[in-house]
Amino acid sequence: MSRLALVTGGQRGIGAAISEGLLAAGRRVVASYAGNDAAAAEFTARTGIPCVKFDVSDFDACLAAVAKIEAEHGPIDILVNNAGITRDAMMRKQTREMWDAVIDTNLGSCFNMCKAVWEGMIERKFGRIVNIGSINGQAGQLGQVNYAAAKSGIHGFTKALALEGARYSITVNAVAPGYVDTEMVRAVPADVLEKIVARIPRGRLGTAQDIARGVVFLTADEADFITGSTLSINGGQHMY
Repeated sequence: MSRLALVTGGQRGIGAAISEGLLAAGRRVVASYAGNDAAAAEFTARTGIPCVKFDVSDFDACLAAVAKIEAEHGPIDILVNNAGITRDAMMRKQTREMWDAVIDTNLGSCFNMCKAVWEGMIERKFGRIVNIGSINGQAGQLGQVNYAAAKSGIHGFTKALALEGARYSITVNAVAPGYVDTEMVRAVPADVLEKIVARIPRGRLGTAQDIARGVVFLTADEADFITGSTLSINGGQHMY
């Protein structure tokens, strides 16, 4: 039976491309989502990928969801921590609630989800974990102290957990996307977006499929000598 992958936030944007890319690579896939039931139903109808609703920032909800998924679909061998939110504001206007929401969802979820699958991966002596970071966690960004901190934390989390997993044939890597043509980026004013693209040596925004190809590569059985790495996919905008 093919390996089972769980992609958090896996039914929209970059997450959807990752879910579909893993499916095309022969994996069985389950996608998690937080709240948009209609989008999840449409995604499942279109792709055949089941979606499970739970809050990745809630530790107990993550444990329960993973137990349910494994009971219904089998052990999770591949975990992609993609779920994330933004609550942007300059420091003078950023609230503690905005900070907590982003840290808990973007970084806390990596702990929650990895904790939920870790013992099973150790027992089976196999695992592939990919955490989705960001160029803004590497280079920083105005108005994103919460988001940049969470994404930067993901890169450190990845390296430390990779050291723990190596002896059990569990690889832990990160992918750091640059600016990608998603719904969120398309909402940026045209004049601002033009300036962003002008700073990308490749001369274009990334696509969700650009990111998905990197994740598929890192989750392959054959990628067993790559761990603790961050794959930057940003068109040359930031070399880290």
